[in-house]
Parts: sequence; structure tokens; C-alpha cells
Amino acid sequence: MKLQRWCAVAAVFCVTGVSAQNYPRKPIRMVITYPPGGNTDLVGRAMAAKLSEQMGQQVVVDNRGGAGGVMGSMIAAQAAPDGYTIMLGTSAGMVVNPLLSSKLPYDALKDFAPVSNVIIVPQLLVINPQLPVKSIKDLIALAKAKPGTLNAGSSGVGTPNHLGTELLKGLAGINIVHVPYKGGAQALTDVMGGQIQMAFSSIPAVLQHIKAGRLVALGVGSAKRSAALPAVQAIGEVVPGYEYTTWYGIFAPVKTPQAIVTRLNAEIVKGLAAPEIHQRFVANGGDPAPSTPDELRKYMIEESARWAKTIKAAGIRID
Repeated sequence: MKLQRWCAVAAVFCVTGVSAQNYPRKPIRMVITYPPGGNTDLVGRAMAAKLSEQMGQQVVVDNRGGAGGVMGSMIAAQAAPDGYTIMLGTSAGMVVNPLLSSKLPYDALKDFAPVSNVIIVPQLLVINPQLPVKSIKDLIALAKAKPGTLNAGSSGVGTPNHLGTELLKGLAGINIVHVPYKGGAQALTDVMGGQIQMAFSSIPAVLQHIKAGRLVALGVGSAKRSAALPAVQAIGEVVPGYEYTTWYGIFAPVKTPQAIVTRLNAEIVKGLAAPEIHQRFVANGGDPAPSTPDELRKYMIEESARWAKTIKAAGIRID
């Protein structure tokens, strides 16, 4: 009986080893947790095309938007752990949503195998050109002189740009009124129109408006200045400890064979080192940030602890 059990276990390991060695034998599905056209989609499609080229099998994009990334994450979590479904997850779906709701249909840490981080996107604080400030220091001084009179838009309660605003309010000790919208584009439209004074946004979404003079870039949320806008100061230069970025990483369903995760990680790292991918991401305001699976998991845990403080202090909940 013991010999039979040992043979069965050995057979499983052999099958797993062979499948990993020959992987991939068919197209791979990449679930993107947002609709086509946004920054998440652009990053995912660029990586899918590069992985297809490197691995000799098509990586097919499957956009599954809905509920701020929840629908796509649930679909990926429930997929077979065979390496033929992967997901481009975001900081919103893998860190922020779990902090805001106890009713998610997935557990970000238990239901996924981290593969590699892909890109970190600094968030940018933009203001209406008519607002009489030229720096983060000026903005803080104005907010303290006129508490509760400045408005900051976001794409909704509990969204990353809402949290970025709350983090700034807490660390700088200022009173700015949060104005939630149904989408980030609507918030930016009202900043340009003067209905509200400011909003956080990803750099790619606002670059053309900054160049056209419709918006003014006041501060970037990354720990250091962005290569896309080197003249714009990092908010942390004025507000110690401030850091607000979003990130995108590749995940597989939990129990995906480790050999397959290792192969995928190597291909992602290789792809991000390719000059055309690296330059494309940097030109759009992102920082390529490949990692090991363990580094990505550790980063998620650190991000969760950091944002939990902001969410608690602001009393944000979406259950």
C-alpha cells in the first residue's frame, strides 16, 4: 500500500514536471480587470504581445471589467491553475478593494500566486490653471488659510485617487473637500472647467492636457520625480512620507505549478528589459518594475498595511 501511494505521488510530480517543461502548448489567456482603452489595458496588451513573441504561443487578452476590477479578479481566481490563465492585477484590485470590503468573492493573498510586478505608475496631482498656487507648499498654505474651501475630485469613494487625496490631507494637516465622481474623466473635466480645483490622475491620462495648458502639474506621488515630468516636484519633497503610486502585476490562480510560475516570471522580466517595452512605459509616465514572486507578495502586504492606516483615518468603507 505504501509503495502504491509513493508511485501515485511520483506520477503526479512527473506529470507536473513534464507539463512545466513543455509549457506553453496552447494559447494563454490574460485577464485584464478593466475595460479596453484605459491605462491598465494598454499595459496588459503591450505585455501580452511581448510574451506571445517570446513564448511562441499567443497570449490572448480577455477584458473583464466591472465593479472596480472585482469581476475580472473573481474570474481569474476561479480558473484552472494550469498556467493557461493569468491576470494583470492592479493595486486597486489586489490591495485597496480587500481593505474596503469584506464581501469580495476572492482573497487576494490566498487565491492567487504572484508572478511578477510589471510597472509602477506615479500619480500626479493636477490643478486648474487659475488656482493661485505654483507649488505643493503654496497649496498647503492656501488650504490652511481657507480650510474646507478647496475641492479635490476622484473617480469615486474608495478609489486610489480618493485615497491619495486623503493621504495628503492627513500628512499635511489640511482640510480639502473630497468630491466623488462616477469616473476619473469627469473629475478632470471639472478641474479644467473650474468647478473643482484639483484631482489626482495617472500621468498618461493628463499629459496632453498639461501640454495644452488646460491643467497644471503640481506634484507627483512617487518617492522620486518622474522621468516623464522631471521638472515636477515629488510631493514627498514637501510632505515627508507621502507616496502614492499605482502598480500592475501578473498573477496566476493559486496552486499553479511552481515551475510554470518560474517560467512566466523569467519571460516577464525578459520582456520588461526589452528596449521597446521599457521606453514605451517610461514615455507614458510609468516605471518598469519586474520582481520575483516573493517580492510581489511582500510588496502587497506592505501596501496593505500602509493604505489600511489611511482608510481607517478617513473612515472609508464601501460594504
